Formats: sequence, C-alpha cells, structure tokens
Amino acid sequence: MGGIIIWFTSDLHLGHKAVISMCHRPFATVEEMNETLIRNFNSCVKKSDTVYILGDITHRIPVAEANQLIGRLNGKKILCKGNHDKEYDVELFEGIYDFLEIAVYGVKVSLMHYPMMSWPKSHHGSLHLHGHIHSKGDYNLQQKSEGILRYDVGVDANGFCPVSFEQIKEFLLYMG
Repeated sequence: MGGIIIWFTSDLHLGHKAVISMCHRPFATVEEMNETLIRNFNSCVKKSDTVYILGDITHRIPVAEANQLIGRLNGKKILCKGNHDKEYDVELFEGIYDFLEIAVYGVKVSLMHYPMMSWPKSHHGSLHLHGHIHSKGDYNLQQKSEGILRYDVGVDANGFCPVSFEQIKEFLLYMG
C-alpha cells in the first residue's frame, strides 16, 4: 500500500496490567504489551497517515504517562473517546469526539467506541466501526456472515495492530 493510508484501531489499554489476563493477551508484562502495541502501531501507521482511535488508548495510569505513551504513536490521531479515556493533551490529536461520521473514498462510516445496532445510513451501505467489546476474529466473521457492515477495529480482533480502511473494505467485500 502506497501513499497516505487511513487506519483504525481501538482498545490498546496501554498501561493496563489486568487486561492481559482479562483478554488473554499473549504478554508476560504490561511493559511488553505496551512496547509490542506501540511497535505494531508504528510499523503500520506512518507519520503522514491518519489514524482513528476508537477509544480506550490507556487505562489505570496517570495522565502524564498516558500522554507520553500516546506521543510515541505515529500518525495524525483522531480520538473517539472510550469509557476509559482520560483528559489527554489535546495537542496529541487532530480532534476528539464521542461519535463521528466520516466519508472514506466516498463510503460513509460511523465511528464510535461502542457498537451500535443501527447507525446513520446503515440500511444504505454505510459502515460502522467500533471497539469496546475486545472480541476476537469470530465477531467480525459473524457480522460478515450476517451481512452486517459493522466491524470491531480493536487490537484484540486484529492481531494487536491497527487495520486499514482497505483491509476492512476487502474483508466485508464492500462494493461501494
């Protein structure tokens, strides 16, 4: 993939030791998890790329430490706040929202931390991207099999990496 890429991710939970056991993440320590997630993020997202982070970047760490970790992440970051997000340094983001509607290459996309049963234009081909549920790949496969254009962009569902719009579109076989 060349040029500027649009990325999505959620639920990194940087600094959150308990998420390792709660979500069966394959890390021995919170430091290993943090470093792996940051390395994975930066191996995908380049400084010129845009990345929508759909909540829960950090959890259970002081704001100063959270800001330091977020500052290490590449890209032009846009946050849709999750239930564990703090009052981060606004200078780290291009924008901070609760809910956001965007168009990517002409495709309407609704972004929110939480999964929604219905979203704007959901019956007219729009997509809904979310996090929060810490699903594995089976959730996205089920949505696809039921013809639901909803996708969990959380790291637990995507190999602990951000996912590009093109990957999501290809996975859902979305023909816009």
